Order: sequence, then structure tokens, then C-alpha cells
Amino acid sequence: MQSTLDDATDDWGIKVERVEIKDVKLPLQLQRAMAAEAEASREARAKVIAAEGEMNASRALKEASLVIAESPSALQLRYLQTLNTIAAEKNSTIIFPLPLEMMQGFIKH
Repeated sequence: MQSTLDDATDDWGIKVERVEIKDVKLPLQLQRAMAAEAEASREARAKVIAAEGEMNASRALKEASLVIAESPSALQLRYLQTLNTIAAEKNSTIIFPLPLEMMQGFIKH
């Protein structure tokens, strides 16, 4: 646009250095189309970010499971942390799932 105006005014000795557009009035249909495109783009980015988060979470869970598999005490610690979290909530009933091995001392043969 600037070069077109500069060429048209060159014969009069006028040099157009800059062109500013201050007010653009787009048709309503075009405004809606542009808004829909922007919304679709935002939704696509949100889905990509969510998928990347899921992938990172699954990798972290895999690493945690490997650590827990190598150390029975790590599993016991995780169990106690879970009980602590459950106890902090306002529950009227708390069920303690105990492994059968822990109950062997209480069972009469």
C-alpha cells in the first residue's frame, strides 16, 4: 500500500514514508469467522498441552513404580502417606486395607 501511494504521489514531489491504518471495519460474518478460527486454534493448543501433561505424568508414574518395585520399604512409605492423606479428610469411616502377611501374628492356627 505504501509503495502504491508513493508511486502515485511521486510526480508531485511527495514521498510517502509510512502508512497507518487506524480504523478497520470488517463485515460481521468475517469477524465471526475470525473469532471461530481463533477459538479453534486455542482449543487445539489446549489439547496439545493436556496431552503433553498426560505423557509427562505417565512417565513419572512409570519411574515411581520402578523405584517402588525395587524397594518394599518405599511401597510401605507410600502406603503410610496415602493413609495420612485419607485421615486428613473429613471422613466418617476409614478402611485400612492390610496385607495378609501383616495379620499372620494375629491369626491362630
